[in-house]
Amino acid sequence: MAPRVGLTGGIASGKSTVSGRLAELGAVIIDYDRLAREVVEPGSPALELIAQRFGADVIAADGTLDRPRLGSLVFADPAALKDLEAITHPAIRDLAALREQQAGDAIVVHDNPLLVEMGAAASCDVVIVVDAPEDVQIARMVAARGMTDDAARARIAAQASREERRAAADVVIENTGTREQLSARIDEVWKDLVEPGARWA
Repeated sequence: MAPRVGLTGGIASGKSTVSGRLAELGAVIIDYDRLAREVVEPGSPALELIAQRFGADVIAADGTLDRPRLGSLVFADPAALKDLEAITHPAIRDLAALREQQAGDAIVVHDNPLLVEMGAAASCDVVIVVDAPEDVQIARMVAARGMTDDAARARIAAQASREERRAAADVVIENTGTREQLSARIDEVWKDLVEPGARWA
């Protein structure tokens, strides 16, 4: 039986690059960022609950979730973030389970930035953590996303710490080198996942 893989990493750690390479190698990726968007589509129960909790102002004129406005409310308020997660996480888990059933016998990678926060690491056969130092994360967010230093730090603070993620890891992929070095490391991990008799099978 193929191992059930959890993939996580802090914001701007390079997790999306790792996920993309694993998909190229043959993994079925369950993208939790995408699931998080699906469960709050117009007319969804989760979106209605979000509007009740955070007010109609978080709903855009076209009926979609105003993510920047909601983000400004929850990333500065831990209690508000917990309320949001209590609404969205159960819906995301249910949708992820459906996607996994549809994947058949393929190696399924749960690409989840909140794997640790959702308590989902224990349900995986192998947890891969993509890691980068905080100063590297901040520099990437400022350069690539146009965020301020303070905004970048707030996003990092809203997630599990590096130490918490690494404690849950079976494999740590350090992303502080070149793109080629990262790709080579991903290929090594994939080989371990697919080889007969691999330690996670």
